[in-house]
Amino acid sequence: MSKTNFEKLRVYVLSEDLADLIWEIASKWPHFDRDTVGKQIVRSADSIGEYFEGTGRYGIQDNKRFAYIARGSLNETKHWLRRAYKRNLLSENEVTRLKPILDELSPKLNAYIKSIKAVGEKQQRTTNDDQPTNL
Repeated sequence: MSKTNFEKLRVYVLSEDLADLIWEIASKWPHFDRDTVGKQIVRSADSIGEYFEGTGRYGIQDNKRFAYIARGSLNETKHWLRRAYKRNLLSENEVTRLKPILDELSPKLNAYIKSIKAVGEKQQRTTNDDQPTNL
């Protein structure tokens, strides 16, 4: 299966890596932990990558909206990771594996959002330039 354009983006690869690693970690937890914190953290991590749903809609506004949702999901994932760590569900080794992904993903997602905004603003200026002026 060939990759689409968004699958080649580093931000997408990182979001998949994070979701897969969280799944790997949480799936080994005891039932209660998996059923509470585990489900929440897996859902929030999986939904980070769903922002690419916006790329399939061919509109900057949709793309931007989904990217903002992804950023919210990333923040939620960080929240649940902190909860898991405080509750002794994450080992130091697991934190060491998760941290570099999070450290790279956060700024890349913000840069992606910024680039979408820039494209939208450029399109808006172009559209406004094409409008006839009333003299």
